[in-house]
Amino acid sequence: MSRAAAPRRARRFRRIWLPLVVLLVLIVGGVLLARQAYTSGLRPVNNNPQTQIFTVKPSSSVKQIAANLRSVHLIRSSRSFELYVRNKKLSSKLQAGTFAIAPNQSVPQIVVTLTGGQATNNLVTILPGRRIDQVRADLINDGFTPTDVDNALNPGHYADVPILGYKPATISSLEGLLWPDSFQRDPTISAAYIIRESLVEMSQHLTPDVQTAFAAEGLTPYQGLTLASIVVQEVNKPADQAQAAQVFLTRLKSGSSLGSDVTARYGAIAAGQVPSLSYDSPYNTLIHQGLPPTPISSISQSALDAAAHPANTNWLYFVTGDDGTTYFSTNLQEHQALTQKYCHRLCGQ
Repeated sequence: MSRAAAPRRARRFRRIWLPLVVLLVLIVGGVLLARQAYTSGLRPVNNNPQTQIFTVKPSSSVKQIAANLRSVHLIRSSRSFELYVRNKKLSSKLQAGTFAIAPNQSVPQIVVTLTGGQATNNLVTILPGRRIDQVRADLINDGFTPTDVDNALNPGHYADVPILGYKPATISSLEGLLWPDSFQRDPTISAAYIIRESLVEMSQHLTPDVQTAFAAEGLTPYQGLTLASIVVQEVNKPADQAQAAQVFLTRLKSGSSLGSDVTARYGAIAAGQVPSLSYDSPYNTLIHQGLPPTPISSISQSALDAAAHPANTNWLYFVTGDDGTTYFSTNLQEHQALTQKYCHRLCGQ
């Protein structure tokens, strides 16, 4: 064999395999890019929690539903929506009806709404920590019409329910007055019936003992519910809520601002803005002293107990970390160190 033959064979080998390697690289790169585009298309459009009414007409195809969601800016990619629904074998489970969907929901969350709404069971649930606009969305997604729900959330229909007597006349919302519970539903039950039952339960939980406890802290019953709503939003674990209530009450009594991020975000959302700590509203307790003008969500039994019976501690600060643990401190330096160490995602670091 001549020495020249080996280089020729090597060159032929390179001519054959080099294009194959390039083709393989292009294929793999294309697959990765397609996967990245698909995954990106599943993400929420933005972080705006304001819901929109979205209607799925009977016999709508997955493609039509995807295109309609995209046209009203509720999803990033109609293609990603279609692929997700088909990959999960959920095409036949998408339901016709009217739904409340927000731009801060991901495609998987939206699909859960579109496949699980319209009263698939006989329970309607009001959850703790839900804003009134979220309760509205939940009821619509349970199959009630938007008109029925909006009528049900009108405080003027419940003047005879005791809890309404504690609401200032200038407040035109049921925010924070609905007791979280699950309610039986049948075709004859209206949204107004469920709201009335929830208000009656709140009246029963706001006992004379609870009102007396609020008064001892210098709070009216409505202010006590407002504090409880802040506590349930700020602190995940019931065992830590009484300490958080103590921090807020200490701040109130000393004339300091509450410094609550959740109230600031609520004020922005209530004004139709993207959640923000810098938005100036009466609810922004990072800027304004005192309690916000209304509760900011439904409460829980543990938060109500915490607001009525705060812990006997000397904490002045707390931060709830990304892992759900709440860290308390007595001075700003320690608080800042704990925030830097434990709170990155939730604190925007």
